[in-house]
Amino acid sequence: MLSLTDILSAADAACYTAKEKGRNRVQFYRPHDSEVSLRRGELEWVPRLQGALQEGRFVLYSQQIISVGGQLPQMRHHELLVRMVDEQGKVVPPMAFIPAAERYSIMPMIDQWVVQNAFAAISSLGPDCGTYAINISGTSIGDERFLEFVREQFRNYLMPPRSVCFEITETAAIANFDKAARFFGEMKSLGCLFSLDDFGAGMSSFGYLKHLPVDFIKIDGSFVKDVAHDPVAVAMVRAINDVGHVMGKKTIGEFVDGEVVLGALREIGVDFAQGNWISPPTPFPANPPAAKPPVRTGTESASLPMVRTVLPEIFLNSTT
Repeated sequence: MLSLTDILSAADAACYTAKEKGRNRVQFYRPHDSEVSLRRGELEWVPRLQGALQEGRFVLYSQQIISVGGQLPQMRHHELLVRMVDEQGKVVPPMAFIPAAERYSIMPMIDQWVVQNAFAAISSLGPDCGTYAINISGTSIGDERFLEFVREQFRNYLMPPRSVCFEITETAAIANFDKAARFFGEMKSLGCLFSLDDFGAGMSSFGYLKHLPVDFIKIDGSFVKDVAHDPVAVAMVRAINDVGHVMGKKTIGEFVDGEVVLGALREIGVDFAQGNWISPPTPFPANPPAAKPPVRTGTESASLPMVRTVLPEIFLNSTT
């Protein structure tokens, strides 16, 4: 016997599935329908994500990015990664909750949390803190309020702009090309760096690359992990690396899982490498400051736990 909550949840999942298939159609809910079950599973993440935002149960991790050939200065270069802590205190990997957060418009709020807490932590490290890549969703870069929010964080925290490297996937950049180009331009004018993630996954990668002012190209991990034994992967990595260098951009090979792959990247001439084998993610900062109580974010948005400042009121109700 289904409860009223089960019935409403099933109807909601069927509704979202109908929307994805083009709207103006009927979608029946069946318990074994994989598409509807996927939507229903994602819907169950919505209250959990809202609760995590309200209760301050997001944390940052840092993963080191190293110079491959030794020809580049060994600057401190890291990527910051967001994790959720569940109701039982266990750390939840991002791919478990990010698809739901993106689908149900919660990702902009998570992006704001990441940016503010990352800025607070980076500014506490001093002027020689290195470079930290901060991932931004495609939804956020198209939101004018988010752009102003980032500007506000630079006014609130004293740190070299080049210590911040915003990172966006190639797919998201192409899907929001005009808005991405504007966001890149605005942040570049402040002195920030940019990295294009998962490069090579799209069909028009090289055509768009020359129009985006990025500093780093992260070669898609599906090619990097096979570069030790697949000639096609070698050709793809080499082509991306060569074109990137001609355009004056540094290249990063991600998902490096062993010495053989690292050696192949070194032979090709890739500039940097990243992966769990090189350096598994660790909590960032190592000794985080105590978070302040959350502030109200509007009637439809979860509250953000703040580290040092309060979000400007115009950005708190994010429904993009």
